[in-house]
Amino acid sequence: MQRADRVASIAVLVLAAIAYGPVVARLTATWWTDSEYSHGLICAPLAAAIVYSRRRELAGLRIDGRRAGLYGAAASAALLLLGTLGAEVFLTRASLLLFLASAIVFLFGWRHLRAVAFPFAIIALSIPIPALLMEHITLPLQFAASSVAETTLSSLHIPVLREGNVLVLADATLQVAEACSGVRSMMSLLVLAIVIAKMMERHPITRTAIVLAAVPVAIAVNAVRVTTTAIATEYYGIGAAEGLLHEALGVVLFIASAALLVGCARLVAAMSPRLSLRPSL
Repeated sequence: MQRADRVASIAVLVLAAIAYGPVVARLTATWWTDSEYSHGLICAPLAAAIVYSRRRELAGLRIDGRRAGLYGAAASAALLLLGTLGAEVFLTRASLLLFLASAIVFLFGWRHLRAVAFPFAIIALSIPIPALLMEHITLPLQFAASSVAETTLSSLHIPVLREGNVLVLADATLQVAEACSGVRSMMSLLVLAIVIAKMMERHPITRTAIVLAAVPVAIAVNAVRVTTTAIATEYYGIGAAEGLLHEALGVVLFIASAALLVGCARLVAAMSPRLSLRPSL
């Protein structure tokens, strides 16, 4: 690629980066205000720290910029325009990731992109899911959690009537709302699972198994949370389902789910004795 073409192309990329300023600002505001995705406030610095920790490795890679990065940047610009005109926030954020990846490929090459794939995955999990898709995810999770709670309460001889995602107790009615569907803890656990898999395992299959284990762990722990809340409400009143006590229960169960996830990782490692347990972060 000629020098003049490269300078012009870099100028275009800089202008495109400026265009993403509002997207970054809005995404950061979402992380700050939306408890469902507050883990983004940790994911972004973590990803940056990982890239910084690999600075020597990245500096040692041969720079081999590819023109394909320009095509990707053009596609990301089209996606940004489509998302802006259609008021679809997710498309603009997906466009941001595509632009960053394309810029790396154009400036440095495919090797550099593969080297930062791990922090890229962490950032991707901090981007809010589209509202339409979220509805299809949260409703089954709400029904699953309320169903487990109903079965458990009935086995404990606690009177309960379930209507969809609503649990009707003797003196209170609990609704398993979207905030209690477990999506928030699932996203956070997926990020944690990626970190654990990267640190404990080298083989892609076992890494994938550890990450996938975060999904059933999150669903099971959320069902325990809903069930525990319903039992506490039955004996201690509606106050047990809200306020500080409810939040404290969420923190305790998240710590328990993280410990369970580590246990799953060690089980996967024990089932794969050929693979190393040495940290590779």
